[in-house]
Amino acid sequence: MARRANVSFGNKSLQRVLNNFGDEIIAEVKRIVAETTYKLYNEIMALIPVDDGNLRDSVEIDFSNDGLSARLDIGAEYAIYVNFGTGIYAEEGNGRKTPWVYWSNKLGRFVYTEGQKAQEFWGPSIDRASRFFAKEMKKLG
Repeated sequence: MARRANVSFGNKSLQRVLNNFGDEIIAEVKRIVAETTYKLYNEIMALIPVDDGNLRDSVEIDFSNDGLSARLDIGAEYAIYVNFGTGIYAEEGNGRKTPWVYWSNKLGRFVYTEGQKAQEFWGPSIDRASRFFAKEMKKLG
């Protein structure tokens, strides 16, 4: 006989499902959480606009709540600028409107720029993972 789960946090429909079905369903939810997280990770890694380096290396997964929760973190502080763009190219016009000059240690010279175009990797990855998660959870009832 399945033991009933006592969940006091999270999504209300998830709580209902867990409370109604017990251990078997908890194992399935953990599988779905893990699959969704790894699908998200793989999608991000495929869309990140670099082959190696700090941005790619900064993507980390952390499971908690005995596998019922997962967090994917991108630790590179500049990831937001790569994803949303900078300067005149920033999404929703939120960037700097005037050109600027900065010193590049990598190039060993001053660089003139108006910004960088967005190279979005986060949004499309989240959308695909969310659809997968919803479809799999719907199968549970």
